[in-house]
Amino acid sequence: MKKTTLLLITIILSSCGQSQQKVSPTATLLSNVHIVDVVDGEVIRNQHIIIDSAKIQAILAEVPNAGQYQTVVDGKNGYLIPGLAEMHAHIPPPTTSKERLEEVLFLYLSNGITTIRGMLGHETHLKLREDIADDKVLGPRIFTSSPSINGNSVKTKEEAIAKVRAYKEAGFDFLKIHPGIQREVFDQVVATANEVGIPFAGHVPVDVGIRHALESNYASIDHIDGFLEGLVPESENVDPTANGFFGYNFTPLADTDKIDELVALSKEHKVWIVPTQSLFERWFAPISAEELLQQPEMKYMPKATLENWKQVKERYMADNSFSVEQWQQFDSIRKSLLASLNKNGHGILLGSDAPQLFNVPGFSIHHEIDGMLGAGMTPLEILKSGTLNPATFFDMEDTFGQVKEGLTADLVLLEANPLEDLKALKTIQAVILKGQLITKTEIEERLAKIAENALR
Repeated sequence: MKKTTLLLITIILSSCGQSQQKVSPTATLLSNVHIVDVVDGEVIRNQHIIIDSAKIQAILAEVPNAGQYQTVVDGKNGYLIPGLAEMHAHIPPPTTSKERLEEVLFLYLSNGITTIRGMLGHETHLKLREDIADDKVLGPRIFTSSPSINGNSVKTKEEAIAKVRAYKEAGFDFLKIHPGIQREVFDQVVATANEVGIPFAGHVPVDVGIRHALESNYASIDHIDGFLEGLVPESENVDPTANGFFGYNFTPLADTDKIDELVALSKEHKVWIVPTQSLFERWFAPISAEELLQQPEMKYMPKATLENWKQVKERYMADNSFSVEQWQQFDSIRKSLLASLNKNGHGILLGSDAPQLFNVPGFSIHHEIDGMLGAGMTPLEILKSGTLNPATFFDMEDTFGQVKEGLTADLVLLEANPLEDLKALKTIQAVILKGQLITKTEIEERLAKIAENALR
């Protein structure tokens, strides 16, 4: 009897202590939200998130001491998702002004992108990566590639060894592979990268070919590069250097029965794919530059950039090899590859190649998502490609990628459920970056200023 009484007293005192527990003065309470679980597609309704020290400290159905929080944000029954990752981004070069650099970073944030993977690195990006991590600059978490490894920058095995070691020592997150590198030099890059422990990603050089590239264990192959060329039967005896824009010239020769083989190889060697489908539906596609220039997000790009984009696109479209009929076949094959890689490959990562032609940073992911939907991917699969999959790719599932206790508070609050319609990703109420709230009003005001500066 005495033991039972003592136990009851202990439980009561413990409950009182929890209900009266002091609230950290730096904590934020985000209330009344519906959490989108990107693992299984469930929506957990009417939740309250406690954020402190840049992390999600707790997720609760009820908050008994809600009145003690100095900062309370009413989520107004919005839908909460993890911050998105743009896995094929380009960080501005060092010639860019500090003001413009920070504008580009904000363009990503304004669309809920809290992580970017820079695909053409420079030593200044290493400092920027650290400045963002130390909260000296407002911007998404950065992973940055090395400078380009291509046929001009690395011509010999000795250069391959020296540069791979130097890029690893400098602290780049991975190596960027570009076209032109010869196979024996590529193999030396791979051998040295494996030796020093730095991953590599990007394009598939013609002399390497898709099968050898996959067998070499790329971290990711971007643009679905090399796959279409890999569908051409050996009996066609083509000149591999005549492939054109990502294999476009070989479109009539492609044997789609070979898709399963390449997809199986990508899965066996755990190679992630970043489709950048929007690149092929905007830059190299039967849509005019004038039509693209009318899209609302173009107002955030400098006039000189827009004029350059227009000239480059018109030059590509004037090429005698381009035809709408062949492009349609080319696009159909790419979508078949994407669908199969998504269903049976290792995994897909969201990436749009911003800011390449008419892909405005941040805004371009919506065009990329349209392309992924067109290839048959579901809203949940697409959400995973920009949240959970990037976290898995970087082996950082314990840091970001979900709305989960203990993870960094990189979050996006939406007005509608993206699982029902991914256009909901455009209805941002707020972006939370490492626990820092950026409201819809702040986003709109900053975007208006960026548009004003672009007119200079």
